[in-house]
Amino acid sequence: MAKRASATRRKSATRPQGRVTKSGATKRAGATSEAAEADFAGVRVTHPDRVLFPGQGVTKRELIEYYLAVADRMLPHVAGRPLALVRCPRGSGAECFFQKHANPGWPDAFKHVRIREKSGTEQYLYIEDERGLVAAVQMGVLELHLWGSRADRVEEPDRMVFDLDPDEGLPFAAVVKAALQFKETLEDIDLTSFPMATGGKGVHVIVPLSRGHSWDQHREFAEAMARHLAAEAPDRYVATMSKAKRHGKIFIDYLRNTRGASAIGPYSTRARPGAHVAFPVSWQAVRKLKDARPAAVNDAAANKVARMKDPWPGYFKLRQKLPTL
Repeated sequence: MAKRASATRRKSATRPQGRVTKSGATKRAGATSEAAEADFAGVRVTHPDRVLFPGQGVTKRELIEYYLAVADRMLPHVAGRPLALVRCPRGSGAECFFQKHANPGWPDAFKHVRIREKSGTEQYLYIEDERGLVAAVQMGVLELHLWGSRADRVEEPDRMVFDLDPDEGLPFAAVVKAALQFKETLEDIDLTSFPMATGGKGVHVIVPLSRGHSWDQHREFAEAMARHLAAEAPDRYVATMSKAKRHGKIFIDYLRNTRGASAIGPYSTRARPGAHVAFPVSWQAVRKLKDARPAAVNDAAANKVARMKDPWPGYFKLRQKLPTL
């Protein structure tokens, strides 16, 4: 269902200002017309110079250029998955809200998939290509959260996420240590995992899986793993949401592996001051992290992507089944 991004895409976020055509070529436009609207990857964008991150001065245009520059890395993870979107029409720092159901009038770059809920069925949104990334920015989306399954087989999860969420004031070195320990624990049961700095406080440990098991099995396994680690080091980890029990510890959030839950997508911006992005890193790079915010749109995150090798080599070639409890 997902489509591969165009091979002609720019590898850097630094581009001449102007109107971007479907072919990726740029044309110089007059200041008046640029202020009103522009065309990126075939999507009409209104007010492209509107500021979305006031503290950094990042505009819609610059955010779109960032997404187009990282789309080759981002889309294989994001495309074809039901989304939960954090929309901030007035930019970061203003009122934001979650949206997961489709509304009339959304750009056709967003596709719909009907998903069963307790009260019936609802239309969810997903994207297929770079047009979807551009349309997301046009609709004021500052965060793209992903389901753990794909739109073509919603009931068969293939992506497990453990969110290592530290208590306030806990040194980030403790998060790094937890991530490395989690990696080793997963390796003990022959599961390969990949780390991502969330652009917020913590680290996600992500496990790609072959499809074929149920959401109940998915969640039960994730909970068992989280509780196992918490039982082995109760002074450092907790697997419950109780804030009273989380003091001075790292919460291993396994609840993102429940049907209908979602987790921030790789390379997505965060709707917080700083214009930071969720940034995949290698396990070697995790050891060097000083915090969970190693890259931001305004410090040329796309250029970092262009310069570095794929931090998750072999991710899409892995064929690992969910172990039996």
